Amino acid sequence: RAEAGGFSDSQIELLKTFADQAAIAIENARLFSELQSKNADILQALDRETATGEILRVISSSPTDLQPVFDTIARSAARLCEAFAAAIFRLEADRLHLVAHHGLIPYGRVGEFSIPVIRGMVGGRALLERRPVQVEDLLAAVDEYPEGSETAQQWGLRTMLAIPLTRDGVAIGAIALRRTEVQLFNERQIGLLQTFADQAVIAIENARLLTELQTKNTDLLEALEQQTATSEILRVISSSPTDVQPVFDAIAREAVRLCGASYSVVGRYDGALIHLAAYEHVGPEGVQALKERLPLRPSRGPTTARAILDRAVVHVPDVLEDAEYDTSIARGIQNRSTLAVPMLRHGEPIGTISVGRLEPRPFTDKQILLLQTFADQ
Repeated sequence: RAEAGGFSDSQIELLKTFADQAAIAIENARLFSELQSKNADILQALDRETATGEILRVISSSPTDLQPVFDTIARSAARLCEAFAAAIFRLEADRLHLVAHHGLIPYGRVGEFSIPVIRGMVGGRALLERRPVQVEDLLAAVDEYPEGSETAQQWGLRTMLAIPLTRDGVAIGAIALRRTEVQLFNERQIGLLQTFADQAVIAIENARLLTELQTKNTDLLEALEQQTATSEILRVISSSPTDVQPVFDAIAREAVRLCGASYSVVGRYDGALIHLAAYEHVGPEGVQALKERLPLRPSRGPTTARAILDRAVVHVPDVLEDAEYDTSIARGIQNRSTLAVPMLRHGEPIGTISVGRLEPRPFTDKQILLLQTFADQ
């Protein structure tokens, strides 16, 4: 008041009431702000956990197919880190190849686009230095990031963050976020991107280990099947030591199965002519054609006869591309790939085992070695 004179007791009490109400309003605002902040943190944490769970679900549902995992990580990273675009790269030779992309800022085609691993590119520097690299305004960082700045001008990006994908301290790729405005990614977003980078590495490592395991299991199964087949043939030999026909039949049968062949033919050589001894998966027309042509003299046309002449394995991946092959002998069988292995005794041929495929597909080294084992038996 401008004039002298005390406030009355009722006025003092009234002002106390106003003060209490102001304090209540302040406390309410504080509590409400805290509640909003906690709710925001909870929602953010829920979003992160949901995204992590989704990525882990995709990893478990496609352990050897990395593309759905990369796509999910890129999508989650762009959304939760509030970026205009997210991209994942894998290191191949001296370049980072784009394997996933999500967002409005363009890149080249996934699977085709790549960038060099150089310090002038944000992703390249992150990979070379094995640490997160963030540039507030890439458009203005011409001196430090000349190539990156040129890219920023081309695609209209400003702020960029890149984190390397590392396995046992070795960089194997990178994940990057981009914005079209100058706005640094905060510590929470950097930490979140690191989590996504770790998940990408887990997916890559899982796929590698599972592929190795599948390969080893396949090799073990193949070895077991070969040993079983070998044992079966030896059993037939021991059970019929003077009758070779059951042995030839067993060899023809196992050769088709274990070599992934369409058919097999076993021939005996008497020093002048090759005679039909056994066959498997040869149709009636093919059997008729074999019986019409056999016995025959060794020549360069049929691979079976050529193996007798050369005393060596003859492998023709595609008979149409072999100048010596006599295609007329394929009447009734129509093979495209063929493999013939001679039976040798003291270096001299006494027969052959041949297998073929209806499509042009070469036989593997393992299959050739297996057929040689059958020839020895």
